[in-house]
Amino acid sequence: QVQLVESGGGLVQAGGSLRLSCVASGRTLSSKGMGWFRQAPGKEREFVAAISRSGAGRYYADSVKGRFTISRDNAKNTVYLQMNSLKPEDTAVYYCATTTTVYYSSAPDDRRYDYWGQGTRVTVSS
Repeated sequence: QVQLVESGGGLVQAGGSLRLSCVASGRTLSSKGMGWFRQAPGKEREFVAAISRSGAGRYYADSVKGRFTISRDNAKNTVYLQMNSLKPEDTAVYYCATTTTVYYSSAPDDRRYDYWGQGTRVTVSS
């Protein structure tokens, strides 16, 4: 079993930044790929970013590429999502999730992720 807890969400003005954290307990994260997804009100959950077990592979949705950065600290069992140049359309609940392996074609498929956190809300005002 893996428990994931996200934090770092909040209210920010457009153009601002936030850093989300996802802390795992129950199992070391170093054996798992990790992903961030988000769900806006009235919309389906969508892929944001993913990172491989070592951190060498990083994948992003086109909508966040160049603005968001995913990283991990396996010693702290934590994955981060640095979000810069935020836009109102980034408003959503953000979830982290674990997966066995991450590669380019699998990263956006939420069916490949097994454990999920409860989410942290991000609101970007215009």
